[in-house]
Amino acid sequence: MTVRIVVADDHQVVRTGFAALLDTQPDFAVVGTASDGAGAVRVCRELSPDVVLMDVRMPGVDGIEATRQLAGHGPRVLILTTFDLDSYVYDALRAGASGFLLKDVTAERLFDAVRVVAEGQALLAPTVTRRLISEFARQRPRVAAPVLPALTPRETEVLRLVAEGLSNTEIAGRLVVTEETVKTHVSRILAKLGVRDRTQAVVAAYESGLVVPGGA
Repeated sequence: MTVRIVVADDHQVVRTGFAALLDTQPDFAVVGTASDGAGAVRVCRELSPDVVLMDVRMPGVDGIEATRQLAGHGPRVLILTTFDLDSYVYDALRAGASGFLLKDVTAERLFDAVRVVAEGQALLAPTVTRRLISEFARQRPRVAAPVLPALTPRETEVLRLVAEGLSNTEIAGRLVVTEETVKTHVSRILAKLGVRDRTQAVVAAYESGLVVPGGA
């Protein structure tokens, strides 16, 4: 299956560079580009891509607002940033982004990230991602999430492990259950929380206080 991609960045060199790099992969097709957030939203609504690489800081409508406008019914958003602890990135995750990458990412890491996000998973494995979510969750007041009590004890346990950055395979090993069982739990968690991927589930877990930044 071909992954349809849009690249949004206000720097032409970055935009064309990422687009050209992605186009080297046989399972990728860059269907459009945009130089600002408004353009990204327009192009995504016209072309219905699977993934959009979204710069955070763009003139006019920035990447955060563009992500918010696309959340829920648009492509999965992969945020591009220059700094690994950019406070804007956490805001973008809260707005509905599925993950983030640094702009100096290697080609192979970029390709892997796009494939992971396109499959509906989330970029939670890198330590820097967990650190970022923890850091900015700590800095903001927690919002009560009434949907969390609807989780069963086992679903709560699975969500805690997802928040630690564990994969389905690792969670299965930790809980001594099959990977298929973990997938079922994760699907039910996403449905109950009203989110569409693991990143958003983790943000909800931190903001509700179910998972405490820096510890259990």
